Parts: sequence; structure tokens; C-alpha cells
Amino acid sequence: MQRRLIFASIGGASALALTVLLLFSVFATSTKDYAIDIDPIKDNQFLFSTARVTLTNTGKLPLTNIAVNYGGSGSANAIEKLALLSPGEKVLLSPPENSPLQSVTVTADHGLSITKAYRTPLKIPGMMGS
Repeated sequence: MQRRLIFASIGGASALALTVLLLFSVFATSTKDYAIDIDPIKDNQFLFSTARVTLTNTGKLPLTNIAVNYGGSGSANAIEKLALLSPGEKVLLSPPENSPLQSVTVTADHGLSITKAYRTPLKIPGMMGS
């Protein structure tokens, strides 16, 4: 009987903590006027590699004059430009073929500049692409 009470208390506390966490994440609002999140992903397959960069405007106001620099030899095709990204808007981009796939630098008006290295997704045996 005492064991059931302990497990029920732990389960109830866990459920309460999960509910509070979900409420905070669902109703979270951005605090900055201008903010951007970038997620560069490089997926090495057996015969080829694929890469993509996801840009998300996490600020309260639109971002303008966005430049995505994929690195490389400094050629014009290594930089992609976007005129506008509205709040909450997400864009999926593909780097050019000759990109080194080391890191991506994103700049925008209002002093935004972020550099992130490509990440590789976790490979799980039996899943497609493993």
C-alpha cells in the first residue's frame, strides 16, 4: 500500500511538471524584436551527401536583407540573398554544389550575424539513410 502511494506521488509530480513545461513552451513569446535561428544539416549517405539550411525568424518584427553565406571560394553563388522573412516564417534552403559544408553565416539588417557549423543527424540502424 505504501509503495503504491509513493509511485502515485512520483507519477503525479511528473505529470504536473510536464504540464507546466508544455504550457511554458506553447505560450512562450519572443522577447527580441530581431532574432533568427539557423539549422544547417549535412546528411552523409553511402553514395552521396545532402545538405539543407533552415532559417526561422524568431523575432517579433520582420527581418530584411538577409544574406546566407555557405562558405567556399568566395564566388557569388556561395551567397544567397532573401529580401524579407516575416515573424515566425521558416525557409528551407539548399547550399550550392561546391559548398564545403563546414559552416553557414547568416547576416541581416539590425546587426544580426550568426555562424553555425553543420550538424549531422543521428543514424539509427534499420532506418532509411542509415
